[in-house]
Amino acid sequence: MIFLKKIYNWTLSKADHPKAGWFLSFISFVESSFFPIPPDIILIPMVLANRMKAWIYASICTISSVLGGLAGYCIGAFFYSTIGILIVGYYGLDDKFGAFENWYNTYGAWLVLAGGFTPFPYKFITIASGVFHLNIFIFIIAAIISRGFRFFLLAMLLKIYGDWIKKKIDKYFNILSILFFILFFGGIFLIFFL
Repeated sequence: MIFLKKIYNWTLSKADHPKAGWFLSFISFVESSFFPIPPDIILIPMVLANRMKAWIYASICTISSVLGGLAGYCIGAFFYSTIGILIVGYYGLDDKFGAFENWYNTYGAWLVLAGGFTPFPYKFITIASGVFHLNIFIFIIAAIISRGFRFFLLAMLLKIYGDWIKKKIDKYFNILSILFFILFFGGIFLIFFL
């Protein structure tokens, strides 16, 4: 947990750097298609360090995440047999991908909405959207709604309750880190019971 605390403190110190928004954009983009760490981990300390930019940071996360989601969609639609299968396999979900098709054909837009808001690995959803040919316009609208709601809700809470939240994060950092990993890997684990 010391490593995570150092990253948190480093992010707080770099939040006002002129290229901070680009870093947040990059993380948001790659997380939607292959990277395992969600942008919330970068967004939270950045908003805490500069609450006046909360809406800008939420916008950066949303736009970059949707664009990254489109990259994931393209990986699923055009490169699943080469790149996509490696990404899905990395998360140990390759044997569940076929069973996921029935759910996807019935609830595709709802899965994008839920997957974009929850700690569920979003790249799995974006790649599946391409593999199962979810209508691209429905995908984009669902991605904008779910990712936008997630990041703007987080930014709003941090903007309003930032001082209180920062004190709680500082006080309970280790517990919150463990909780994050439980939620993150719990989302992956739930796939095995679909």
